[in-house]
Amino acid sequence: MTQRLNYFDISPEISKKYLDFSIALKQAPAVREFGHLVDIRASQINGCGFCLDMHVKQAKIAGERELRLHHVAIWRESTLFSPRERAALAWTEAVTTLAADGVPDDIYRAVREQLLETELSDLTLLIVGINGWNRLNVAFRTVPGSADAAYGLGKAGLQ
Repeated sequence: MTQRLNYFDISPEISKKYLDFSIALKQAPAVREFGHLVDIRASQINGCGFCLDMHVKQAKIAGERELRLHHVAIWRESTLFSPRERAALAWTEAVTTLAADGVPDDIYRAVREQLLETELSDLTLLIVGINGWNRLNVAFRTVPGSADAAYGLGKAGLQ
């Protein structure tokens, strides 16, 4: 496998600004409520091992129940998610996969029944953010677990 570059080292100023964007998003109430689930689900869809590894560990450290982490991939069949979480996960999938005709109206209506305008806007910005991180880390084949020490992810106990 070809060694890929470290985009953070090559473009530190831009990478830092993108990280600042992600950090700023974490202050929004909807992002605090759904952030881990959204980051995990988008990373699953995009096949980003680095982000999936990191966000599962962050969720565990934040107190997320382990079974719910396993159920994110099967959230439609699981009874472990609230109606708001289900709406957020459906929106995440629709925005992440973007069908040829965009996000379907029925998914938009369902998420609007659950979320306020500000919550939906913030959630969508979170989805945009994680999709960007996924694309960066997939493109440059960032190794899962390679940032554990930097982010204190050893506390998750998932080595």
